[in-house]
Amino acid sequence: MKNLTSILVPLILLFIACCTQNCNYINSQSAIQDKDSLPRNHNIDISIPGNFSKITNLHFDSTAVQQFFLQFPLMLPYKKEVSRFYTDRNYSFAWYDNNGLLEQSQNLYNRLLNLSLEGLPDTVLYKDAFTGLMQNEGLDSTNQPLITNELMLTAQYFMYAKNVWGGLDEKTTNELNWYLPRKKVAYGQLLDSLLKDETLLTNAPVYRQYNLLKSALAKYKAIEAKGGFPVIVVDKKVYKTGDTSVAIVAIRKELFLTGDLKNDNGSNIFDTALATGVLHFQGRMGEQQDAVIGPAMLAELKVSVEKRIQQLMINMERSRWVPVALKGDYLLINIPEYKLHVIANDSLLWSMNVVVGTATNKTVIFNGNIKYIVFSPYWNVPGSILKKEVLPGIKRNPNYLANHNMEWNGNGVRQKPGVNNSLGLVKFLFPNSFDIYLHDTPSKSLFGETNRAFSHGCIRLAQPQKLAEYLLSNDSSWNTDKIVAAMNSGKEKYVTLTQTMPVFIAYFTAWVDRKGQLNFRKDVYNRDSRLIGMMMEK
Repeated sequence: MKNLTSILVPLILLFIACCTQNCNYINSQSAIQDKDSLPRNHNIDISIPGNFSKITNLHFDSTAVQQFFLQFPLMLPYKKEVSRFYTDRNYSFAWYDNNGLLEQSQNLYNRLLNLSLEGLPDTVLYKDAFTGLMQNEGLDSTNQPLITNELMLTAQYFMYAKNVWGGLDEKTTNELNWYLPRKKVAYGQLLDSLLKDETLLTNAPVYRQYNLLKSALAKYKAIEAKGGFPVIVVDKKVYKTGDTSVAIVAIRKELFLTGDLKNDNGSNIFDTALATGVLHFQGRMGEQQDAVIGPAMLAELKVSVEKRIQQLMINMERSRWVPVALKGDYLLINIPEYKLHVIANDSLLWSMNVVVGTATNKTVIFNGNIKYIVFSPYWNVPGSILKKEVLPGIKRNPNYLANHNMEWNGNGVRQKPGVNNSLGLVKFLFPNSFDIYLHDTPSKSLFGETNRAFSHGCIRLAQPQKLAEYLLSNDSSWNTDKIVAAMNSGKEKYVTLTQTMPVFIAYFTAWVDRKGQLNFRKDVYNRDSRLIGMMMEK
């Protein structure tokens, strides 16, 4: 995992418990060259040290730093960075020049006063003292720069940068079972960039999904300020085109507020315009798009605006953790979306439905490199399933193994290759300590379900042949006919890829897609509530 970090510079897409056992049993070839919602390159290379901002002829005594932290002890977590910054500057003022405070100082101050717009609790350390220091343009009674204000601005910058751009620390995210590589940011270097160019606060070093969610947060906060979503009082379980109800008026208003409906005519009739809005809303929620307002859609409509705001805050926090940009080709699996996305050069080529682990057998959030394709695989029955299902089955029926196409393999049992094999006709391996991999499945009907959390942790693919063709597309020794033959040979065959393929398994319950639409998904593993609690506690 660590070696991948060096090629990353964020992503997605993503807060889960380890699964330590193997998976349980249970078309179109054209590429869509649309830009997706993954990160673009940022104009600041955060991995390369830059020049310090211009050192002024205004200096202060080094002992002022120690005095500052004695006066403001809650800032001690940032002392190391502050001290290093001023040591490198020879204790030259950074936020002042010969004409007084730089404009960047007011920009930072204003952003600190509006932390809630960044999806964080609206709490600023020493807010009143900071406000007092910034009065009179940060000058003392003799119109000289206030050393305390200089140091306060720098300490507040590091507080802002680490919380807004970095989020919860890596130890905490590991406790949340988030094992994707964390981005590395040189905050002191970025401070130098900020002092030279105030636009850095706008073009922050965060995965671009962060700013898309931030815009959505502002919209939902505006809805909250105006009273939130209307109360929907239903008088039936299902509403279809042509129905009349007072509930239709409230539903229409909410869909207008969320942008799913272009106009609100106030009608209580389920007309074709409302049906269009219903389809749009269902798509954003990952629900079946049938233009019928049933129990599932009503449940989503009844989620309060306050709850949606929390959901946006939570996923903005997750966006802080991932690298600013991913380069090259890779696979991205978003667990709550139940989707695998194939990305090439920041473009979405295609996507497929997947089945992920249940809430009991959670799929792990981590990354790896697909190295092997196994055609016509055996399935080695995990010890737990052997004990709970297979051995009792053998006692009841001596022909149990033969009936299930299984055989003894030493002290264990394995299922032989074939169409009824629990791993299907092919599996994709990326060596990892969680024993997670991608595979085919004979249980095809599950891909038509809205909620697809059915596996023992591994990820089942709706179009495994298509993925095999993609991964082997640069290998001239393989074509579609040969792949199909290998999948159906009944003889296990390992193929080592000439070039490994990065795969990222992430967990986002809110994101903006490549069409600019805000998506929400159910928190299948109940990760959101724990994360918002940790954010508020911090």
